[in-house]
Amino acid sequence: MRPLVKICGLSTPETLGAALDCGADMVGFVFFAPSPRHLDLATARALAQLAGARATRVALTVDADDGYLDAIVDALGPQMLQLHGQESVERVRQIRTRFGLPVMKAIPVETADDLAPVSAYAPVVDYILFDARAPKEATRPGGLGRSFDWTILRGLDLGVPFLLSGGLDPDNVARAIAITRPHGVDVSSGVESAPGVKDIAKIRAFIAAARAGGDSDLDLSPTPTSTSIASRA
Repeated sequence: MRPLVKICGLSTPETLGAALDCGADMVGFVFFAPSPRHLDLATARALAQLAGARATRVALTVDADDGYLDAIVDALGPQMLQLHGQESVERVRQIRTRFGLPVMKAIPVETADDLAPVSAYAPVVDYILFDARAPKEATRPGGLGRSFDWTILRGLDLGVPFLLSGGLDPDNVARAIAITRPHGVDVSSGVESAPGVKDIAKIRAFIAAARAGGDSDLDLSPTPTSTSIASRA
């Protein structure tokens, strides 16, 4: 199965155009002020017009209230909401019902024990996104270039599609796909030249590598350890 490719944190017409031209399935836009990828609503509206129907527009929020979500939906016209905060199962259900949009819920992962909440969220979401758990001192929950031991996702059957995120880049995405066999991969910092500054060449390289990885069967022996995986972030 060829995985979906999501390029997240896009903020300029040039980088959005590169992602679309290279065939990204999903394009993500961040609405969270502490992030270097945060968009104002006017910019979001302009980028939405550029994207059109060429890819699924995903609005990433962190514990946003209904008023802010209303404004984001009006400006971006997203086809999916990505909830990247501490939203409860009930809050996710409320958002999905209120806006009538597919929802992707991010789950922070460091060890296999962190997969426990998935069973509660699976019935109320359309996708699960696994991202590396942020350190306690972090000001945002994702986009930090951190990874985790991908092998804990091997053979995972959630009953709902999942995307892999956290520390992915053009050099390691094929390996990550071979280990986890996700429904999709999501990258932000791994295609940047500086925090919040997308690199067109890296976007192209990432999408090409993800496509190649989805079409091949890599040799998974020996199994990489969490240390070796994290070192590639």
